[in-house]
Amino acid sequence: MSKTFYIENDDMLERYELVTERISTIKEDKDLSEKLQAYFNQVAEFIMAVEPVLDKAVAGELENRSLEECKADHDRIFAIYKAGTYENSFLCPTYAVAELGEQLGGPLSAIYYRLTDMIRAAFAGRLDIFTIYCELFMQVYGVCQVESDDKFRREDIISAMASFKHDYCTIFTAEVFVGMIDPEYDFYRNIIMKSDLSDDRYLYRYGMYISDNELKMAAHLRSMPHEDVVAMARTYVEGYIKGFEVCGKDISIKDTVGVHAPAGFELMTREAIKLFNEAGLAATVRFGGTDGRNLFSTVPNKQCEYDHKDDVAYVWDKGLADRILEVTKNTYEKNKELAAVFGGPAVIETFGDAPFEPKNFPANAEYTDKQNELNVYFMSQSGQITNQYIHGEERSFTIIAYPIPEIGDKFNEIFNETVAVNTMDYELYKNIQQHIIDVLDQGETVHVTGRGDNHTDITVKLHHLDNPEKQTNFENCVADVNIPVGEVFTSPELEGTNGVLHVTQVYLNELCYKNLEMKFEDGKIVSYNCSNFDTEEENKKYIFDNVLFKHETLPISEFAIGTNTRAFVMGQKYDIADKLPILIAEKTGPHFAVGDTCYSHSEDVPMYNPDGKECIARDNSCSLLRKTDISKAYFNCHTDITIPYYELGDITVTKADGRQLEIIREGRFVVPGTEELNKVFE
Repeated sequence: MSKTFYIENDDMLERYELVTERISTIKEDKDLSEKLQAYFNQVAEFIMAVEPVLDKAVAGELENRSLEECKADHDRIFAIYKAGTYENSFLCPTYAVAELGEQLGGPLSAIYYRLTDMIRAAFAGRLDIFTIYCELFMQVYGVCQVESDDKFRREDIISAMASFKHDYCTIFTAEVFVGMIDPEYDFYRNIIMKSDLSDDRYLYRYGMYISDNELKMAAHLRSMPHEDVVAMARTYVEGYIKGFEVCGKDISIKDTVGVHAPAGFELMTREAIKLFNEAGLAATVRFGGTDGRNLFSTVPNKQCEYDHKDDVAYVWDKGLADRILEVTKNTYEKNKELAAVFGGPAVIETFGDAPFEPKNFPANAEYTDKQNELNVYFMSQSGQITNQYIHGEERSFTIIAYPIPEIGDKFNEIFNETVAVNTMDYELYKNIQQHIIDVLDQGETVHVTGRGDNHTDITVKLHHLDNPEKQTNFENCVADVNIPVGEVFTSPELEGTNGVLHVTQVYLNELCYKNLEMKFEDGKIVSYNCSNFDTEEENKKYIFDNVLFKHETLPISEFAIGTNTRAFVMGQKYDIADKLPILIAEKTGPHFAVGDTCYSHSEDVPMYNPDGKECIARDNSCSLLRKTDISKAYFNCHTDITIPYYELGDITVTKADGRQLEIIREGRFVVPGTEELNKVFE
């Protein structure tokens, strides 16, 4: 049996049988008001729909189900997310508040959402997790029966939520980190490595939502020549290994790699795991669900996920934050040998799903200003703990992306073009980008402007090169950690970086931003806005939550010039520019990142370009604070904002003597030696 954090308790089976038997009879109760009873009936019905899967998993019968049985179990369980069903159920906070009132609707909807994690537990045969979730549900049911006033009910419900999160974070928090670094946690890896991948039934063993994307993607990879699938895996694995090489990091001291992959890509993922093994790296595959990292699948209902993203606000306080941090540190300390040999993540991303524009509803949970400050504190402390055990100066990563069938009728063409983009000529781009860097390194500042409806006008201050013969400001980024090829980037000086960054539309972490605008003074955001919502307050909160990640300001952490014009043309040709992941989108024009620099936690590790010059622009005045107060040095976020070529005006370098050198004029490269980049536009 796979290694797990299974709760050791001789009475667990008895507890499970008792609590599920009681839940099965809830619909017969008549003690509560009609609407409140309807809530408990609905959630109980969900639990009873999941329970048969757990029973089959514990009995070792899940993999023996027919494909029809797999689909029936899947459709029964995930019906709660269907459009039309979700909006009219207590899983939706807006519906719950309308039916149960402001005191009870939000917290009870949040509990229902938390209980959906029972799906994962059931498929993994985790009787313990399933049972404690059932016990939470019955505890809340008991509270509502004892109390008659909604105000007191709310207090007791939130108290139950807080106690549950506090008491069981030794399971839920610890398992997240150990699952990342310990290859003995092999439940999901075994599905990938040992299943018959010609039979779609394996997809229904994860406990994830399986859509046409996953089914069609698996079928597409099966239709490809096996050597092509192996070549895709090799590009991915070699990118990871090159990441260590170009950063001067010793991969020989690492034993494990975290494989992040989408369901449906198992043929490629299996080959990649084999190649990692040949390189001396064991793969960990941790459950990710729908978060786009670890093992993940299509999100069944993005609005549901968005509605519940801040549910922890109901219980979030300093005591809980410190409890989770304590468990995190203790977990790493107990597993410090495993943490020390963890090399970092190797990520396969997907793109092509329908663009999502979220809607804000007043019923959704919101953090208070004090809780937002606590979030910043928590992320800072958590990042420091992780870096203490998985040293930033020793780890690396790689990311590669492919389209999913949902992208449209031309999926096959787009997939093939993406494969071509991901395997473009390393040497060609290395040489072209060096010509650009040679011009950039002559400057003190770089001025970037937009054109048409784009009113970007920003000046970036570059670091001073003491020895231009041996130093450079810009990294020549080809195909290693960020696949595909195609950018030169730097960490600017903050002081002296001023102006406005604007883009008419951009997708960041799958969220759409219309007319996103940020103003910078001395490299830090001083104002921001967009036009997604009707009010300025809503627009600013949207950015504050999802770009600034609740920081009052963030610094410009990266300025880059994307050079992958082929990827840009692919986006335009197939009308998928709005669906390209940031990994590819950042290569399709200049981009600016806000948050931590690309060298976060490894600023003191020398970095050299292929020409032998050291990239000295690894710090800024924020990251340098790590030497005096590390809590102020890092923001634990990094978001790239790209200006597409068709919105780009000029990029001009200004030298110390005032002379100007052009890099791009009206969206086209003008540096001698870069002519190849403009050919695809023709």
